[in-house]
Amino acid sequence: MPTRESFKLGDHEIAPGTRKTVDLPISVMSDHTPVTLSVHVVHGKRPGPTMFVSASIHGDEIIGVEIVRRLLRAKNLDKMAGTLLAIPIVNSLGFMTHSRYLPDRRDLNRCFPGSAKGSLAGRLANLFMNEVVKKADLGIDLHSAAIHRTNLPQIRVSPSKPETMELAKVFGAPIILTSKIREGSLRHSAHEEGIDILLYEAGEGLRFDEFAVRAGVSGILRVMRHMKMIASRGVPALKTKSILSKTSYWLRAPAGGLLRTYRTTGEEVRAGDVIGVVADPFGEVETDVIAEHGGLIIGRANLPVVNEGDALFHIAKLGQRDAAEDKIESLMDQLDAEPLFDEDEII
Repeated sequence: MPTRESFKLGDHEIAPGTRKTVDLPISVMSDHTPVTLSVHVVHGKRPGPTMFVSASIHGDEIIGVEIVRRLLRAKNLDKMAGTLLAIPIVNSLGFMTHSRYLPDRRDLNRCFPGSAKGSLAGRLANLFMNEVVKKADLGIDLHSAAIHRTNLPQIRVSPSKPETMELAKVFGAPIILTSKIREGSLRHSAHEEGIDILLYEAGEGLRFDEFAVRAGVSGILRVMRHMKMIASRGVPALKTKSILSKTSYWLRAPAGGLLRTYRTTGEEVRAGDVIGVVADPFGEVETDVIAEHGGLIIGRANLPVVNEGDALFHIAKLGQRDAAEDKIESLMDQLDAEPLFDEDEII
């Protein structure tokens, strides 16, 4: 006999102890192709919290799609308590065109909570809020840097409840940034509904990064274990604490030209360090890129061709001096020691 009720999503009901992919209608394209929001529901036999994991709100941020795919293959889900809503591709139209935006040229993550009678982006945001967010106790939203940039795996959080910060620490990303909530974002609208979201940033747009993928999957499983949704067997143990930062800044190009970087993500810098140089194509003039404040490099530009004012390095300030490089190397070693989820695949 089922110990809990079926989970309702759209016109579908998912029985306890089963899983199903539900396609929620969004619109019909101009060539009559239907567009849907596809949600994979894992509804456990035993009662527990409801959590959603979403990716590709920005269509070119594909790393989260791979994280969700691997998460859904985890054996821990077979005897899960509670309910998991997995949405690997929220912005399917942007995903298919390798674009950050929707066809109406709107950024979906600036259109929440949306409206059932609004723009295409507004209608998708409204559907996502009503069918996914409002039915969850917690969300984990997966992002990457834009194209030609890369991010160190990091959690961004604006907790309204102390337990949310605890979950951010349990996730175990190299760094946690407490950041303000931007109006119109998924985090802002969820916060208005009393639902906190962990935002995971890692890797580069339109690229896979094995370290970032594995850190993301491991972090989600640790959060699920902490919420007593899954057993501890097979969940990677957290061997090093995250670094906490409350402020960060972008170091911008002092001149236009060709960028050569001396430092990369995960490295600690001190104020006055030369971490790159911008040279003109003839090599006649070279301008140093100098760190204004000490901290940890959590993002950087990958494209060597830069204009004056382009953002080059994202540096998180550290409140107390940490052995940041040791911690990053420790986490990398920890992930390298874990078995791949799909050993027959080459990413």
